Amino acid sequence: MKRATVFKSGRTEGGKVIAVGGSIPDLLSKASEKLDFNVTALYTSTGGLIDDADLIRDDEVLYASGGEPFARPRSWAFAQAVGGKVYREESETKEPLVHSSHQEVCNQSEWVHLNVGGKLFTTTVTTLTRTDGDSMLARMFMHGDVEWQSAVDETGAYLIDRSPLYFEPILNYLRHGLLVLDKSVNPEGVLEEAKFFGLTSLIEQLEDVIEREQPPDDSTPINRRELVMALMVTPTNKELRCQGVNFTGANLSKLDLRYINFKYAILRKANLSGANLSYCNFERSDLCNATLDSANLLGVKVLCANMEGASMRGCNFEDPAGSRANMEGALMKNVDLEGSHMAGVNLRVANLKNANLQNCDLRGAVLAGADLENCDLSGCDLQEANLRGANLKGATFELMLNPLHMAQAVR
Repeated sequence: MKRATVFKSGRTEGGKVIAVGGSIPDLLSKASEKLDFNVTALYTSTGGLIDDADLIRDDEVLYASGGEPFARPRSWAFAQAVGGKVYREESETKEPLVHSSHQEVCNQSEWVHLNVGGKLFTTTVTTLTRTDGDSMLARMFMHGDVEWQSAVDETGAYLIDRSPLYFEPILNYLRHGLLVLDKSVNPEGVLEEAKFFGLTSLIEQLEDVIEREQPPDDSTPINRRELVMALMVTPTNKELRCQGVNFTGANLSKLDLRYINFKYAILRKANLSGANLSYCNFERSDLCNATLDSANLLGVKVLCANMEGASMRGCNFEDPAGSRANMEGALMKNVDLEGSHMAGVNLRVANLKNANLQNCDLRGAVLAGADLENCDLSGCDLQEANLRGANLKGATFELMLNPLHMAQAVR
């Protein structure tokens, strides 16, 4: 007596062996009893309807339907031909899944058709499952205990309601492992599809591509090279405007930056040591914790700027031509100005609390209304300096080059 293995239409697991004999109704009844559902039709692996039991060969594989159209058999996951039989790789016992006479069926089921947004794609199960085994595509075509339910079109192609434009580079990536994007394809669209299908390795690559293609953020600090390039293309008779530009942490040491407009610029922790900053405008700029040691600051404007904690040792503010540096209202708490030449500088109502002004030349400087609490003015030259209304609480005046007259500090 002949026998046949019957699977539910579209499946390759859970098959049952039935005896082939009698009429077609007898076979349908046996298949219904074995598969535990009402079988109304039997098909060959290629979709041919069985209408005569005598046409069934011994050990043939049949597919049972309960009235729904024939569905193309899904893949034999991890199948390989060994000695004329098909085995599952993870099977420790190496038990054959089907007889060698049905190897052709397995080879046919390796190819699958996908209808993505109305466009037909043909590929293999190996392509869809070799990368990211937990992805949606891998789970669709690697059968486990639970079958993936997916509708098919009239040709048997699996319907996937996604964009074919963005699916194509994903399929090509699965084929050869390389991400290749046409210029007309937006990587952000491909990224959304990769997230939908759960392709983790591709998501990481696409995010890197998108990050590299992003235009520079306006808040990104300007570095030394970018500023030098701007200086090179700016005529010497033109003002270079750097208003509000972010130079946080930039190394601008020993550069000739004369006459540049740094109004409202951010120069926190920037290195400006040895730079020529003469006649620059730093009004309301942020120079907190910046380094300006030995910088030239002739005629500089630093009105209401934040210079708290800045290092300005040995700076030169003196202009032989008589143009005075204007630092009125600047926040200069904890500033280190030791040894700086500051004759004539305007520090009116500036906050110099806890500042180090040792050995500074402050001849003729305007310090009226300034907060000099706990300042160290040892060794300073304050000849003709204006300290009227200044807060001198806790200030140190040791080893003064010239005696400080009461008239200089009293209104």
